[in-house]
Amino acid sequence: MRKMLALFLLALITVVLVVAAVPTAAQKGPIKIGMIVSLSGPLAANGKDMVNGYEMFFEQVGYKIAGREIKFLIEDDEGKPATGLTKIRGLVEGQGVHLVTGPVSAGIGYAVAPYIDARKVPALFPIVAADDLTQRKRSPYIVRVGWASSQPSHPFGKWVYDNLKYKRIAVIGYDFAFGWEVVAGFQRTFEEAGGQIVQKLWPPLGTADFAPYISQLKRDADAVFAQFSGADALRFAKQYDEAGLKAKLPLIGGGTFTDEHVLRTMGDEVLGVITPLHYSAALENAANKKFAQAYEAKFKQVPSYYSEGTYVAGLVLKAALEATGGDIESADKFLAALRKVTLTDIPRGPIRFDDFGNPIMNVYVRKVERVGGRLQNTVIHTFPNVSQFWTYKPDEYLKAPAYSRDYPPCKHC
Repeated sequence: MRKMLALFLLALITVVLVVAAVPTAAQKGPIKIGMIVSLSGPLAANGKDMVNGYEMFFEQVGYKIAGREIKFLIEDDEGKPATGLTKIRGLVEGQGVHLVTGPVSAGIGYAVAPYIDARKVPALFPIVAADDLTQRKRSPYIVRVGWASSQPSHPFGKWVYDNLKYKRIAVIGYDFAFGWEVVAGFQRTFEEAGGQIVQKLWPPLGTADFAPYISQLKRDADAVFAQFSGADALRFAKQYDEAGLKAKLPLIGGGTFTDEHVLRTMGDEVLGVITPLHYSAALENAANKKFAQAYEAKFKQVPSYYSEGTYVAGLVLKAALEATGGDIESADKFLAALRKVTLTDIPRGPIRFDDFGNPIMNVYVRKVERVGGRLQNTVIHTFPNVSQFWTYKPDEYLKAPAYSRDYPPCKHC
């Protein structure tokens, strides 16, 4: 008996020593999350909303997930790819962050992706929508919570042809990857349905005077598709209305054109404008009502897709960290958990991830209306479970050229 008792005590001591040697979540120290985001330049309003969404989420969880403290570090990329790359290097190599997140701009997303790959640091992209980040240039280290630029445009193109009965559309949009990809996705399905894109105009980011472009718009089109965001969307919408074209050439556009980040400061010039996106602050579900009310109470404004995007990124991060017991140091284990996250009770509606690290989720067709004295994106149609590849087979889709300024070609221009 004495011998058995001694062996039992020895085994117990061994177990205690082993357990004591394994660091707990708290002993591992804080999880450092580094964000690059545009807080100056033409995309600053978008960037501020992104920071708001993250900060609201982290405050709600007390800056602690899976038993570990969260340290949130923010750097201004100024909307410039070179600056974004410099800032992300500083966060990874100088601050030792475990996870990088952001940015706003597609150009910055493409610029930092090779660095993320080379450093093998996990990345969570809640907004940047550059198509190829989860397609031809996809990385095992990047998981996107937001969207691919052309994703909402694919279902919208055919919907516009079938429901609005427009046959000829002129396009005006940003002259960089984001604008090209949003437009291309729309052009592809609109023309496959039988419509024609008859013009493409590409003003640069930060255009102050759109008059030279507005004067060129073809007056024999049925409508104009506009793709802008932030201050550019505000200026274009006002100048288009002042030119007296709104009644003659109806406006439709990409989702950011009337997103809440700019809709807050718009007026009747955008009444009736129809756009597609995976979020609207006016969505009638319990999770969104709770989120929108809390956001407005804190920031005194309705949430935008930019703030919802980072808030949902927080929810996805929380689910993955809890699944791994807070072990973000094991990058492969953490990334595998990220890609397996499925959420249903979130503001935008259900979300899951495809094999490429991009979300499958609802896309909403929204119409700008004035309700209760303020403008909102009223949902008039829902496309459930939309993939970045729409109804196309991924392998065939990826054999085609990437969407660009000149692809698909403008055969009817």
